[in-house]
Amino acid sequence: MLYFSRWKTIAIWLTVLVAFVVAAPNLLPQSTLASLPDWMPKRQLTLGLDLQGGSHILLQIDRDDMVADRLDTARDDIRIALRDARVGYTGLSGSGRTVQVRVRDAEQIEAAKQALASLTEPVSSGLFGTGSVTELSMQEPEPGLLRFTLTEEGINYRLATALNQSVEVVNRRVNELGTTEPIIQRQGEDRILVQVPGLEDPQRLKDILGQTAQLTFQMVDQSMPAAEAVQGRPPAGSTVMYSNDDPPIPYIIENRVIVSGENLVDAQATFDQRTNEPVVSFRFDNQGASRFGQATQQGVGRLFAIVLDNHVISAPQIREPILGGSGQISGNFTVQTANDLAVLLRAGALPVDLNIIEERTVGPSLGQDSIEAGALATIVGGLLVFASMFLIYGKLGLIANIALFANLVMLIAILTALGATLTLPGIAGIVLTIGMAVDSNVIIFERVREEVSKGRSLVQSLDAGFQRALSTVLDANVTSFIVAAILFYVGTGPVRGFAVTLGIGLITTVFTAYTLTRWLIAAWWLRRSKPTNLPAGLVHYMPLEPKFRFMQVRNIAFAITGALTIAVAGLLFVKDFNYGIDFQGGSLIEVQAKAAEADPGDVRARLSELNLGEVQVQAFGERELMIRLQTQEGGDNAEQSAMQLVRQALDADYEFRRIEVVGPTVSSELAMSGLIGILLSMLGMLVYIWLRFEWQFGVGAVVSTAHDVIMIVGVYLLLGLEMNLTSIAAILTVVGYSINDTIVIYDRIRETLRKYKKMPLEELINLSLNQTFSRTILTGVTTLLALGALYFFGGEVIASFVLPIILGIFIGTYSSLFVAGPMLILFKLRPDMFGAEEEKKQTPGQVAAKA
Repeated sequence: MLYFSRWKTIAIWLTVLVAFVVAAPNLLPQSTLASLPDWMPKRQLTLGLDLQGGSHILLQIDRDDMVADRLDTARDDIRIALRDARVGYTGLSGSGRTVQVRVRDAEQIEAAKQALASLTEPVSSGLFGTGSVTELSMQEPEPGLLRFTLTEEGINYRLATALNQSVEVVNRRVNELGTTEPIIQRQGEDRILVQVPGLEDPQRLKDILGQTAQLTFQMVDQSMPAAEAVQGRPPAGSTVMYSNDDPPIPYIIENRVIVSGENLVDAQATFDQRTNEPVVSFRFDNQGASRFGQATQQGVGRLFAIVLDNHVISAPQIREPILGGSGQISGNFTVQTANDLAVLLRAGALPVDLNIIEERTVGPSLGQDSIEAGALATIVGGLLVFASMFLIYGKLGLIANIALFANLVMLIAILTALGATLTLPGIAGIVLTIGMAVDSNVIIFERVREEVSKGRSLVQSLDAGFQRALSTVLDANVTSFIVAAILFYVGTGPVRGFAVTLGIGLITTVFTAYTLTRWLIAAWWLRRSKPTNLPAGLVHYMPLEPKFRFMQVRNIAFAITGALTIAVAGLLFVKDFNYGIDFQGGSLIEVQAKAAEADPGDVRARLSELNLGEVQVQAFGERELMIRLQTQEGGDNAEQSAMQLVRQALDADYEFRRIEVVGPTVSSELAMSGLIGILLSMLGMLVYIWLRFEWQFGVGAVVSTAHDVIMIVGVYLLLGLEMNLTSIAAILTVVGYSINDTIVIYDRIRETLRKYKKMPLEELINLSLNQTFSRTILTGVTTLLALGALYFFGGEVIASFVLPIILGIFIGTYSSLFVAGPMLILFKLRPDMFGAEEEKKQTPGQVAAKA
């Protein structure tokens, strides 16, 4: 086990070297990276919005509006087809998903069907047009009545097409803003995720994304005054539209479109040479220039309207024909609004309306604070863990620290290479990775101590220690990896970020804690120092097998556990969770006063006048306020309108540092995905442990994990901590730590069962718990040191996230000792389920005496 061939040594250190090279750019400023040769890696780890600031916006296609538009198109197609075929009809109308028309003359029914047959023909779909979809189905419920219904597969086809087109348009719009490394990607069947890190003006992004940007040039109908059309009915073929002025000005606009935005080839924000006002200059393609030139030739002296999303931007008079295919749009623009309109026109119009159903924005100042606090906490936590390992194990601790440092470098390198985003829950995954990496080394070193105590030489003890620890390390990490894989599959947002970091960290942990540590000991320490004894360290003051009688107090522990479980259940009836907006919907806003102090009473009074329902304003610090708005009754769009009102009320006196808006559509999905993730994780863990051990172990681990979840939920209830998506990540961190602890103990119980088949189960479990007790304590202490650094130095956001994890470490340790072990006695685990490694003909009394 301690021998390494030359090619293995080269492979190990080549892997480590590549990881250092890939991770190195994260330590260099952008100016230095820009001066490096192109062949060198320059990619840096992407920080999440909660760490560096920026905007996260989730857009959803309005399915009902899309269906309504498709229905209008179908109705127009029917009208045109019957008119061209000279078929008389009546009663052309549509509702829901159906359009129907009645043919007047029975002799023309067949002609009508032939004229409308193209509407029900399949259209190509799928990759390279390999599939086909029928969008409309036709029925004839009675002679002469033709009914066309939009099919579900046709709607889904249109939805997928619109989503793909919308992703392209959104991508062009965001890139036109000049942002760095935005993320625009599909999410599900009808959503688009937009993440723009480091954005300083999130409201501008929302304005850019919220407009359809359907630009048209249409003639103004001057046959009657607009005021009469508003009070009565506009002329046939015309519609009343309003300008964006305050107050808005009505215009009668002919429905016929002269030229649309599809014919634009360029649009730029410029200045009018006569008035020096910001305007938008545009240029048509050949077809658009021809149509525009012909319309302006025929309409000299008339008004024509420039219409954007059914609002009149301007309506100038045509003084002379415009034949050059270019012109300009004026309309009381500022420099920014002119530039934004140019961006919209260049990017093109969205094929459908997109609603903002989730928004999370962190201001640049708060993001910078999070980065600085997180960096300080990471350095302090790392130093504490390294120092503790060195003090506990001496030179072996130093070797473990080298492997742990390489582990973190490899984790950062893989995250960087994959382009993954590091978020606050991702930091929790790193902390859990540190805990498991330390635990793996502690397991190995404690095994080595046991072998030395049996009288073996140091080399033999090291070889046997690594060999015996391998199954335990693999079982603990594979179980946690299954949990991470399930969470990645069913989770969203922060939960998925936690799963990615944890999953990668588990892989690097197995490599560094077992392979790299083994090489450092065998090829470096043993060969160079030639030691004969284990190095000095505080661990030698800890007994290998203390004599705690854990199982003698199991009934008391069960009683305490049962009482606490009942107490948490009772709390659920008398105290509500402090639900965050992730699960309840609504808006959460963190502001900082621009003056010396913040006035929560004044802010509460201002917002109460806006009729936004319940408003909570909480002060923390001298200048910071946390504002929470209830879910608005009007749905997702109402949430955005409420946020706009809050901005207008407070923008002059307060800086908006963080904004989270979650509509009712998303909040219910987030709550369900979090719950499903926890339940499926338990199921996956049960199946693996059942197959790897026995069903009693699987059930015991699930019961132990359920205990941890219940207790940590009780912590959130008792302390009034906010329950949100990051809370789910905190709970999962505790679950991951507890699972790791439980598997290590179970692995030792299984080994002891094989060794002492006739020992009473109670004494056997007690022996196993004492043999692993030093590992339990050492791992808990080092993990708490890392968490303590995050709590005290990581800033307020990280502190509120880490506190329940710290309490959860104690909960997980308790459940591993006093819940997971006794459950095996409760389920009557039998030693004869396991084959004996050593045949020992001893009486139970002799075995007990030896133990």
